[in-house]
Amino acid sequence: MRFRFPRSGRAWAGGAALLLLTAGVAARGWPATHRYLRAASLLLRLQDPKTHDPLAAIGTKSFDEIASTVESPSGPVPARLYTPRGVSAPPAMVVLHGVHHLGIEEPRLVAFARVLAGSGIEVLTPELRSLADYRVSSDDIAVIGAAAQWLHRRSGAKPGVLGLSFAGGLALVAAADPRFAGDIGLVVAVGAHDDLERVCRYFATSRSVRPDGTTQELPAHEYGLLVLVYAHIGDFFSPADADRARNILRLQLWEETDRARALLAGLTPEGKARMQALLDHRTQALGLEVLSKLTQHAGEMAEVSPHGQLARLRVPVLLLHGSGDSVIPASETLWLASEIPAAGLRQVLISPLITHVELGGQPGWRDKAALVEFMAAMLRETDALRVNSKE
Repeated sequence: MRFRFPRSGRAWAGGAALLLLTAGVAARGWPATHRYLRAASLLLRLQDPKTHDPLAAIGTKSFDEIASTVESPSGPVPARLYTPRGVSAPPAMVVLHGVHHLGIEEPRLVAFARVLAGSGIEVLTPELRSLADYRVSSDDIAVIGAAAQWLHRRSGAKPGVLGLSFAGGLALVAAADPRFAGDIGLVVAVGAHDDLERVCRYFATSRSVRPDGTTQELPAHEYGLLVLVYAHIGDFFSPADADRARNILRLQLWEETDRARALLAGLTPEGKARMQALLDHRTQALGLEVLSKLTQHAGEMAEVSPHGQLARLRVPVLLLHGSGDSVIPASETLWLASEIPAAGLRQVLISPLITHVELGGQPGWRDKAALVEFMAAMLRETDALRVNSKE
């Protein structure tokens, strides 16, 4: 999904309001106050990169942006590096795109990376090929680790890793992996999953399960089922239809509906009927079939799930999730919070301001304050990654 911040000024009352939110931390001293101001500045620039609000200029830097390449076990991976100018030994962060075919070229990811670089953070965005092809694969875990190693060597300090959507869960798995643990200094997971199989059950039932055993009924976004079918096309379409069905679903996920429908004629009658139902948003009947097939993929889903793999995690973690997320339900962040070693869990925010990995709605003062607090905590932990940091 996309990482999008609203360009309208209606959701946020502007820099003056955010400035007031920082006033209550002044007693904590200048370093903390400055971080809150930087956090407010960061949010304003995420909201509108062209804003002229004076608060948005606080702590901002110019930066260079260059194409790069990261060597991974699966070969060279395209990446983009954003380096702030005039900052000695800046903290570094690997920023991971979610499930989107544009990968590191997705305009909102680029805008996000630029805002972070403008906040004095060196940012690397590597291409996660499986997620760019709407699949959650262990191949991307190795790419995340390789990107962290690359940035660690470059900066001389362990980088943070910020992952959006399913990349957030994969980032946690990478940070707990002995191969990469020594190269990751922080994880920020936004709208992440804990257990992929449990998320797929949510896709099928629209029912999420919390760690305390309670459940929440929330209609699942049909996007989830489309991605699931696409990733396991052979479970739902015959060999005669599989290739064409995959191409049709790919186009549908790219939001190229007319091109997708133009390929329907080449399917068998059974395949065409099934695909027509998917394209017409009639996915309810698919739920029971999905549930019947999940056990066939339990092993591969466990491999890309943080669930049961976080006991060795030894880095600070911040978790952010939308309370009304209908792609990966917020209960997944509750599960993550219950499994991450307590010594490392720095911040958990489940906010009504966020849908999946998008910011929207009409925030109240407390919601604004909580998000500024979260961003300030992220900046604090990121600043601490700097070589010879004294904070």
